[in-house]
Amino acid sequence: MRIVVALGGNALIGPDGSATPEDQTDAVRAAAPALAGLAAEQELVVTHGNGPQVGNLLVKNEIAATVVPPVPLDWCGAQTQGTLGTLLLDALDEELARRGIRRRVAAVVTRTLVDPDDPGFRTPTKPIGRYLPLAEAQPLLEHGQTWVDHGSRGWRRVVASPEPLEVLDAPAAAALLAAGFVVVAAGGGGVPTVRSDADGHRALAGVQAVIDKDLTAVVLAQALAADLLVIATDVDNAMVDWGTPHARPLEEVSVAELRRHAADGQFGAGGMGPKVEAVCRYVERTGRRAAITSLRRISEAAAGTRGTRVHP
Repeated sequence: MRIVVALGGNALIGPDGSATPEDQTDAVRAAAPALAGLAAEQELVVTHGNGPQVGNLLVKNEIAATVVPPVPLDWCGAQTQGTLGTLLLDALDEELARRGIRRRVAAVVTRTLVDPDDPGFRTPTKPIGRYLPLAEAQPLLEHGQTWVDHGSRGWRRVVASPEPLEVLDAPAAAALLAAGFVVVAAGGGGVPTVRSDADGHRALAGVQAVIDKDLTAVVLAQALAADLLVIATDVDNAMVDWGTPHARPLEEVSVAELRRHAADGQFGAGGMGPKVEAVCRYVERTGRRAAITSLRRISEAAAGTRGTRVHP
């Protein structure tokens, strides 16, 4: 079975939210046993978030803005793909070797195609980074960034969050899978990339945007004809009536039922909502299965016994 697992960026930092190099290394090593257990018997592709890691780079941009030009957001995505990919390579190689599993791991720096006419580019709304006083945001405004005044809280940067259309480097991931590798790809939703006609040929270029990593996982899993998409989070199941005495986990559920719960406002826009949207899209588009569960339950989700399992 071919499985795509999407890890949240918060799964790759310390439990208290700390993101020192040591914390991130420890977090990746803690994730490795569950992933290696899945890779022992299945074809596995791992994608991951990068919000905390890009956040760190943005702080460095802010501090150094009067000295050196800020690193573009697409470059931040590529850099964090390389860093987190390397950590995952080391941790998974070690864990697979410890289990006597003769499989290697490869990481692919991955671009995701978006539409340059996506509405998000005309009206950026995705907030990223810290709140800053105007005096500290001003050098970044002068570098062409878009910041919004939030009154007493300060100013905060907003960027486009366009829909992912195509994972441009999915063929490389497919070739590595066919050669027997575990593959790490499309980290952080992929490097946002647009295609334009220039001098008679089709040119590709990165753009300043943030792509939802779970929605990119859908596009990647489609391109790779995955049998299962697993959105790994910090809870075993998606819940309805969360925070009430009637709270209950969703286990085996149809897309139609999950869509009804979403329409009723059961899932937060900044939390479970995008994960629910991702699994619904995958099942609707492919007729295959998807699941939401915790990292420790991914093998059971693959077996169809734990987590929120979504079917047509």
